[in-house]
Amino acid sequence: MAELLHRLGRFSARHAWRVVAAWIALLAAAVAGFALFGGALTTAITIPGTPTDEVSQRLSAELPEAGGGVGLVVLHTADGSPFTAAQRQEISAVLARAGQVDGVRQVVDPFAIAAQREQGAQQLAAGRAQLDQARAQLDAGQAQLDAARAAGAPASALAPQQQQIDAGRAQLAAQTPQIELGESQLRLAEGIRTVSADGSAAIATVAFTAPQMEVTTATKDAVVAAVRGTDVPGVVVDVSSELTQSVDGLAGPGEIIGVVIAGIVLVVMLGTLLAAGLPILTALIGVGVGVAGAMALSGVVDMTSVTPILGLMLGLAVGIDYSLFILNRHRRQLRAGMAVEDSIALANGTSGNAVVFAGFTVVIALAALNVTGIPFLGMMGTVAAACVAIAVLVAVTLTPALLSLLGPRVLPRKVRGTRSSSHAAPVPPMRTRSAVVRTVVGIGLLVVVALPALSLRLGLPDGSSEPQDSTQYQAYSVVAEKFGAGQNGTLVVVADGPVDPASQVAVASAIGAVPDVAGVAQIAATADFTVYQVVPAQGPTAESTEELVDTLRADGFAVAGVPSGNIDISAKLAAALPLYLGVVVGLSLLIMILVFRSILVPVTATAGFVLSYFAAMGAVVAIYQWGWLGGVFGVHDPGPVLNFLPTILVGVLFGLAMDYQLFLVSGMREAFAHGTPARRAVMEGLHAGRAVVTAAAIIMFSVFGGFVFSHLAMVRPMGFGLAIGVLLDAFVVRMLIIPAVMHLAGDAAWWLPRWLDRILPDVDVEGASLERRHPSPEIPDPRSESEGAPDRVDA
Repeated sequence: MAELLHRLGRFSARHAWRVVAAWIALLAAAVAGFALFGGALTTAITIPGTPTDEVSQRLSAELPEAGGGVGLVVLHTADGSPFTAAQRQEISAVLARAGQVDGVRQVVDPFAIAAQREQGAQQLAAGRAQLDQARAQLDAGQAQLDAARAAGAPASALAPQQQQIDAGRAQLAAQTPQIELGESQLRLAEGIRTVSADGSAAIATVAFTAPQMEVTTATKDAVVAAVRGTDVPGVVVDVSSELTQSVDGLAGPGEIIGVVIAGIVLVVMLGTLLAAGLPILTALIGVGVGVAGAMALSGVVDMTSVTPILGLMLGLAVGIDYSLFILNRHRRQLRAGMAVEDSIALANGTSGNAVVFAGFTVVIALAALNVTGIPFLGMMGTVAAACVAIAVLVAVTLTPALLSLLGPRVLPRKVRGTRSSSHAAPVPPMRTRSAVVRTVVGIGLLVVVALPALSLRLGLPDGSSEPQDSTQYQAYSVVAEKFGAGQNGTLVVVADGPVDPASQVAVASAIGAVPDVAGVAQIAATADFTVYQVVPAQGPTAESTEELVDTLRADGFAVAGVPSGNIDISAKLAAALPLYLGVVVGLSLLIMILVFRSILVPVTATAGFVLSYFAAMGAVVAIYQWGWLGGVFGVHDPGPVLNFLPTILVGVLFGLAMDYQLFLVSGMREAFAHGTPARRAVMEGLHAGRAVVTAAAIIMFSVFGGFVFSHLAMVRPMGFGLAIGVLLDAFVVRMLIIPAVMHLAGDAAWWLPRWLDRILPDVDVEGASLERRHPSPEIPDPRSESEGAPDRVDA
């Protein structure tokens, strides 16, 4: 592989413009493909075969009017006063127009429903009053008969009147159950309202023809345009998150700031704007090809909005880092006096070989997401793996081409044409006491940060997770304040069995008796089952709502709806996580044994990855579930952690952790293999690789950190988890704990059974054999000069 990359680097350097043109053509083709064939993306997450999915499919097949998706249009007066008659009339007209949108079954007029409810309540009250009056009259008549009978009136004379009273009582007995059933239904549905008690807010339900997870963005956008396009004086219109699941703009200001910070780090490290711009340019081209290419396929495969965003995050981060590794090696060789083309070829064959291997570990870890058996997660892993693979290809082809075009200008002007010394003062080994302290402090810190992960709850974000100035959040808040938080996530409950009114009310009463049920209403029925709308007492992500779903299912009911769907998906993901984590840990051990030909190094590398992973999850729980530092990270309503984040974090963090392990520990192994004592080799390898790994980790942290303030609620915890995971793994695990543990192990760190040593292939990640075949001047030790602190920055 090293020899192949050496030839590829030389070819790219000699045919630089052809290589650049080829990548620009690929970028143009990917963008054109997206423009011509790209389909709609959605933030809806679904897994076939879950209990919720089965109920939804059943309703869609047997009762289409109850199986479609829903969204809420929330209206309220600006001054908090009740709606006027004119406002109600205008709102009803607007909702009627929204009901004409293609893909919408109906838009329920809240005022019409409220009027029907009021009319029904009045009729029941009138019927009850008539029954009570008739009963009172019958009781009075019976009293008169009893008095007459006591006075000795003949029974034959009283018999006709008694028959009339008995007939009246029989008639009342027949009418009373109907009134009682109606009263029971009204009482059970008391917690379900379309107009608030004070008359200042209303909820219009939009019912779609397609299931919730299949409603297109175009249909949602058309509904939003219809309800918000007409201004009703004095009325504020907001829509729920189910109607605003749009992915317009994959990157926002936060993401751009992250790239800018990465650029600043590169300028500080490299000392020239041209050199600093090269990794960013190559990363942008690679991520453009990868993301646009993936989105071009969105018209033929189901793809969530987070899928291309994960590819964007990883493509930018690893694209910059991989190009930086090759660029850094090339600059060192130029300063040692190598010719530009020779240096490019050798850098591509050595550092480029390490980049290919590092990228391969990330690709394998991401592609392994398919073993979870969860379609959307497998698609995310596949797209992200493809973006990383493209980043590797860009690094080993486009980077050499651009390096050739820049020539010696990748170096600061003050050092061009000068030759650096290859000698540096010996690095003293770490003290044993220091190694013990570093190990204890590092592990202790990670364990403490990981503790919140013990209370991890999984879910999907709802309207409360959106920015406070967004229409989704405003809609959620108004509903919670005026109608109760449960109205933001109602459940659909299906009960098999008799469908006569008495049985239906009995079932509704049983459902209403379950703790944390705020309201129950029958919404549809077939010959075999009845469908009920159930409003939880708390919001869709509350623990009580999760317990309510479990209780209803334990009682024999089938449950669907957005809250139960999220609960089922979270449970499925949680069940798949141990398998995936086991696959990744096993993969980590195998790869590290191949690379470092050691037993202890792979074990410590994998243990370090596990520590940094759980520490990252602990930090995510503390911020997004507990609400710590919520003001800093925009977490105003803490809730469950994004349900697929733990799984995604395993794959991504594993790949990146192995990158840093490779670039740091390979230097230690090289020094040890050349006869340096084991403990001194640890420090020499650390000093040789820490500058570039530090820069790479800061760059990756900056890129991921930019997504912490994304406009998409699902992306923010992903950005934070990846950013804090990289930070902890690079600086605490790889540069603090691992060197300390290896110092304490001494020569044992490199022990490998002889039988295993004989059967293992020689991977030669760093391309040492290539360097022997292509002699070059001695490369300056990075400790001999401070490239990270230039006197000035050149263009």
